[in-house]
Amino acid sequence: MEEKIPVKSKFWLNIADCFSTTMNSLITGGGLTYLFVTYRGLDARLSGLVWLLFGIWNAFNDPLFGYISDRTKSRLGRRIPYIRYGSFFYGLIFAVSWLELPFFSGQIGMCIQMLVSLFLFDMLYTAIATSIYVMPYEMTVSNEARSSLFLWRLVFSVFSMAIPVVLLPLVRPEVGESAVPFRILMACIGLAAALVIFASSFFYKEQTFHRAEQPPFLQSALHCFRNRPFLNFLVVSFSVVFIQTILMTGVIYYFDAFSGCSMTACYGAMACGILLGILFWIRMQKTRGVRNSMLLMCVLFAAGTLIMIFFGGSPIPAAAGFFLIGTGFSGSMYLIPLMNGDVIDFDETVTGLRSEGMYAGINSLVTKPAISFANAAFPLILSWFGYDQTIPVAAQSTLARQGILIAWMAIPAILLILDCITLRFYALSGPEWDAKKQALARKHQSDGKSC
Repeated sequence: MEEKIPVKSKFWLNIADCFSTTMNSLITGGGLTYLFVTYRGLDARLSGLVWLLFGIWNAFNDPLFGYISDRTKSRLGRRIPYIRYGSFFYGLIFAVSWLELPFFSGQIGMCIQMLVSLFLFDMLYTAIATSIYVMPYEMTVSNEARSSLFLWRLVFSVFSMAIPVVLLPLVRPEVGESAVPFRILMACIGLAAALVIFASSFFYKEQTFHRAEQPPFLQSALHCFRNRPFLNFLVVSFSVVFIQTILMTGVIYYFDAFSGCSMTACYGAMACGILLGILFWIRMQKTRGVRNSMLLMCVLFAAGTLIMIFFGGSPIPAAAGFFLIGTGFSGSMYLIPLMNGDVIDFDETVTGLRSEGMYAGINSLVTKPAISFANAAFPLILSWFGYDQTIPVAAQSTLARQGILIAWMAIPAILLILDCITLRFYALSGPEWDAKKQALARKHQSDGKSC
């Protein structure tokens, strides 16, 4: 029997994901770093320390919450309580994170405020975003049904990525300007997101089938690390999250540094890459499978970053680079969730356990440090090229402007090449794996009928 998910469930789940991701991207995708380092004058080394401490915190926060949510028992299910009741706290912390609080002045004060803001914001983000992230794996097993969910997610993810990338350069306060309008806008975004996330929780639900009791925390974590395809997945997941973060961080500087490259042309090329990429990756995944599609995605994405490193200061090559980056972005957003679902399903075929939350937590154990490393790496690499944070981007030296391209694109290019090597060892593909997926779907349907 073919699994079907109502359209209203697809819409509300993915619009909640869109708002949650947008807020996180505004905070971690360069916005908070810009506000504290460039606007308020926090030393880049202290900012890097904040992000590294934040990464250590995530080593405990995300797997622990994943474990707790896997063991949650309520009439609403394992995930929805966190989405529904955490939404308004999430919006509040987001709004407060942008304020200049009088008792957090000076270098140490700003450092503490930035660190506390990130800690509190991420606790709420982990509770909500992790629950939203694993809902497709709670709702269905088949890649066909999940594919339709992830297509919706991909469409909405265009907005969750485009809003920070386009909005921050337009509304960020310049040094010496008032930040009040910017802070009011962020507060409005936080309130709107809280309302949408809360409302969404009434329009989707988890499957009901017998679930084995989860083992203790350490044993549950070890189950994840014994899953070899999951280890392959973690390498790719780290890379993509690092790349997405540093791309959003660097674009804040790029158009000011290279005024000859039109924002309209570059974003238009990226939009074309995303839209054409969606159609291409759907077809590619159906005919060649997730693994082969992921390999090609990494190659195209890497080509785009290399073009930007060497020719990103010229308009036509820059448009080509943005096009390939858009194609790679759409592929990563569509294919990686399918890959993640497969490694979770594979674990159930081996252990008999359904541990979406723990897998999401272990994944975050890797991806959250990737966010921290990206935010720490970008200003650090800029400083190596003589970037002076006391003067406007357009007034930087030629070497510093070239440093923007290298800080922005060099590490992503290296990571994508490593991903290609990793994917050669990924085993979940071919007719044998397809047969196991079908058997698992039949098992869930049988268990659901007997509940």
